[in-house]
Amino acid sequence: MTVLILTSDEDVTADMVVVHLNASGVPVVRLDPADLTGGVALSGEYVHGSFRGHLWSAGRLLTMDGLRSVWVRRPGTPAARVPQPSPWLTEESAQALYGMLRSSGARWMNHPDAARRARHKPWQLRLAQRSGLPVPATLITTFPQAARDFAARFPDLVVKPVSGAHPQEPPRAVPTSRVAPGTDFAAVAYGPTLLQRRIAKRADIRLTAVGDRLLAARKEATADADPEEVDVRFDRSPAPWRPAEVPPRVADSVHTYLREAELAYGAFDFVEDGDGVWWFLECNQSGQFGFVEVDTGQPIARAIADWLSHPTGRRPPQVRDVNSVVP
Repeated sequence: MTVLILTSDEDVTADMVVVHLNASGVPVVRLDPADLTGGVALSGEYVHGSFRGHLWSAGRLLTMDGLRSVWVRRPGTPAARVPQPSPWLTEESAQALYGMLRSSGARWMNHPDAARRARHKPWQLRLAQRSGLPVPATLITTFPQAARDFAARFPDLVVKPVSGAHPQEPPRAVPTSRVAPGTDFAAVAYGPTLLQRRIAKRADIRLTAVGDRLLAARKEATADADPEEVDVRFDRSPAPWRPAEVPPRVADSVHTYLREAELAYGAFDFVEDGDGVWWFLECNQSGQFGFVEVDTGQPIARAIADWLSHPTGRRPPQVRDVNSVVP
């Protein structure tokens, strides 16, 4: 049985998992949907009540009934690299590829339907609340007066995009920024704006969930940090990420979140306040983990390889307690 990884050729994070799969002798095929219909080909036959599907990539033929699991890592837009790309061909290719993969019975990390839903930040915030995770006071609005009223109640605010990266090529990360005192907020009428109470943080937390395993890392905030720099992605501090224990109540809530979201993988971002409370910011269903593994030595890539290579209901022997932080 084969593991299929859908991602770009330049995805070094996926390379880390492939190393473990190869070491375990698990067959793995890696392809980018962007290479349809050139370097990747497909065929599906529905005859006499049966289905036979095949994928071809890099000289290898993969049968749908031979799929063990599918890791939707960072796939490109289907058929994006053809000589004359078009929205019509992209839709045709996406429906053919993902429609057949849905018929395979393979495990998903993460299923495309769950992944699409999980990207919606307003939905994330409500699910986090229902799961028992503390969420900073947040407003998403196009009403300037609503923004002004919110700022009057919570004077120390940050603003961040609702959807994430700006859709340019390549995508550009939009940093979370502090809102200047006296901001008028008239501009929110031109597009949905997400305002959130700033948490005076003691540390940033990245919690990587792989199946039922939780691996947390902590990055201490420096005393001399620029108070205007609130986004850890742009943090110039030399402080490394360190392994961290997951508080039991946080672990229970994260497991609830994953179960309700139907996710097998999630990269959770928290900030820890002066009282040690972990405040939920977001969950990226395909978030990076390589930088955490490099700093902490936590076996995230191996945990993903274990999950992908074992059938449903069977717990990989390498998996330890959810609070484990040692490889």
